[in-house]
Amino acid sequence: MSTIQILWVDDEIDLLKPHILFLEQKQYNVTTCTSGTEAIELLDEKNFDIVFLDENMPGLTGLETLNEIKEKQDTLPVVMITKSEEEYIMEEAIGNKIADYLIKPVNPNQILLSLKKNLDLSRLVSEKTTSNYQQEFRKIAMELAMVNSYDEWVSLYLKLIYWEIQLEAIEDPGMFEILESQKTEANTQFGKFIERNYPKWFEPQTEAPIMSHTLFKEKIAPELSKEQPTLLVVIDNLRYDQWKAFEPIIGNYYKKEKEEAFFSILPTATQYARNAIFSGLMPSDMEKLFPEYWKNDTDEGGKNLYEDKFLKTQMKRLGLNNLNYEYYKITNLKTGKKLVDNFKSLKKNDLTVVVYNFVDMLSHAKTEMEVVQELASNDKAYRSLTVSWFKNSPLLEMIQHAQQLGFKLILTTDHGTINVKNPSKVIGDRDTSLNLRYKTGKSLTYDNKDVLVAKEPKSIHLPTINMSSSYIFAKGDLFFAYPNNYNHYVSYYRNTYQHGGVSLEEMIIPIVVFNPK
Repeated sequence: MSTIQILWVDDEIDLLKPHILFLEQKQYNVTTCTSGTEAIELLDEKNFDIVFLDENMPGLTGLETLNEIKEKQDTLPVVMITKSEEEYIMEEAIGNKIADYLIKPVNPNQILLSLKKNLDLSRLVSEKTTSNYQQEFRKIAMELAMVNSYDEWVSLYLKLIYWEIQLEAIEDPGMFEILESQKTEANTQFGKFIERNYPKWFEPQTEAPIMSHTLFKEKIAPELSKEQPTLLVVIDNLRYDQWKAFEPIIGNYYKKEKEEAFFSILPTATQYARNAIFSGLMPSDMEKLFPEYWKNDTDEGGKNLYEDKFLKTQMKRLGLNNLNYEYYKITNLKTGKKLVDNFKSLKKNDLTVVVYNFVDMLSHAKTEMEVVQELASNDKAYRSLTVSWFKNSPLLEMIQHAQQLGFKLILTTDHGTINVKNPSKVIGDRDTSLNLRYKTGKSLTYDNKDVLVAKEPKSIHLPTINMSSSYIFAKGDLFFAYPNNYNHYVSYYRNTYQHGGVSLEEMIIPIVVFNPK
């Protein structure tokens, strides 16, 4: 490793001789000068890793020198050293992106700490994160062998997400591979857990998690009131890790009051899960009670055209028809911007519901467009792309307006999505549904070990297209492929984001309640 090059600028540099000797003993190379002008010249001649800069110097002041350094080399870390504790100097320095701020007299260890913080941070964090995960790995492995309730699955999944986001920031592909194998193992066990327990969650007097059809009644309705307007945002197809990635952006405007996980119903697909949220009913009940609104997989036309109608029936059933509410679905930039422009008028509503469809479009675009395949080649890139979209979206503008107008904010989704890696052969007739993670139809032939089967769809409250229809749901990271044109189909869909099946990523999803800061 090459020697760290330090530039130290101070008009009383001789008084700092002991500090400089201390650093040289620690194998740092220190170049000194006594004025801002001289420092600027030195920067043109030599590459430095960090600058220590005195704030109070004759000629060019520390702040003026800082400005000139940043114009030349914006990413060079500058540590400001000052006698003054005046707030305006601190604010100026921080505004100019200083790396650290030390107040005289400084001791050698403060200097050393500042160097480590600024130059060794990524290495130190990387080493610490790796050793922490190595310890945690054993705990997670033990938990995986014992986990046996939906609460335990939520807590294990959130732990895996936490480590995934921590490890993505460090340069250790080996650790990442270990985590990936733990996630795969977790999904295998989770598939077995859902197979054993999912049908029981619909039996009377059985303890069940909050699910799509109970979410509104249990978690959203209690938050609504005439005293404060509420903005409910349902982002289609949002995974828990994607939410975690852009949470800090919302944290600039809103204070998080509650965050909980709930379970998407099966299939983890929009027409089932999102209609269940808005109707407060399972799909077979929607079909029975509202045949004019419900469409089966093989029916022509849009499957989510009546969410506002479903919401109206649920509000009435819950005795909330005294609340004024409006429903909006945003499927493109134009309708998003239009709602932003008219946002002030929503203050009159007790509840404004916004369904935002971008993330779903992103996952479909990844299948169809090479450029998106490049930009979202794995989960880390997919999270990053989601954050980039969110930062520049009309949705963030809506959230900013909502905060200024004093709205409560509730953020949730209908289901998540999983990066599918491995094909599983399936054979069905031409009335079989087209989704890659679940199939419904009459004479389905499939590999038993790859799927969760619902031979009696009514037992999990799903409609049947005809008497002998069953459902199959892909487990883990599998996707269904037909034997004809198999190789083309497999290479086209492998490593794309799909939903409808059984995985932690698709089923365990967030609902978060915020109040304005």
